[in-house]
Amino acid sequence: MILTGPAIAAARAAGEISIEPYAPGRVSPNAYDWRLGETLYVCDGQLDAARPTTAAELAIPSDRFVLRPGVLYLGSTYEKTSSERYVQLLNGSRTIGALGIWVHVSAPLGHQGHAIHWTLEIRAAVGVRIYPRMTFGKLTFLHPFGAAASYQSHGLKYATSTGVEASRLYEELT
Repeated sequence: MILTGPAIAAARAAGEISIEPYAPGRVSPNAYDWRLGETLYVCDGQLDAARPTTAAELAIPSDRFVLRPGVLYLGSTYEKTSSERYVQLLNGSRTIGALGIWVHVSAPLGHQGHAIHWTLEIRAAVGVRIYPRMTFGKLTFLHPFGAAASYQSHGLKYATSTGVEASRLYEELT
C-alpha cells in the first residue's frame, strides 16, 4: 500500500520516516516533493562497466546550469531520506518530464533501512536550464509485505552513500 500525504507526515512525526531537511509544504497527496541537490557529475565520453566512471564534478550555479542533450549527468537529491519501516520509490515529476528531463531512470527502489541522498541519472532531450534545490520529483513510501530486512545490515555496496555515486559495477567485474 502507498502512504498518503497525511500518512507520510504522521510517519515522519512518529520517527518511522526521516526526510532531512523536511518542509511540511512539500508533502503532496501521495508523495513528498524532493529537490535537486547542488552538485552534478558530468559524464562525457565513453563509459566502461568494467572501469570506474570518470566525471567532472561541478557545483550547480545558483543562477542556472544548462543540461545538454547526449550527456549523462549524475546528481543527487537535496534531501536525505530513510525508513526502517517503509520502502521508498523515487521518481521524477511530470513537470520535469514536460521539460524533456529524464530523472532517475534505472533505480527507483529505496530498500528499508537505506539512508541516502539518492543518486540521480539525468538526461535531457533538449537544452534546459536547471537550478540547485529546484523541485525535481516525488518520493513515495510503500508498506512492505513480509519480514523486514534492512539494507544497512546486508553490507551492500551503496549502503554508505553520502551523495552522488557513480556506478560501481566494475567491483563485480574485476
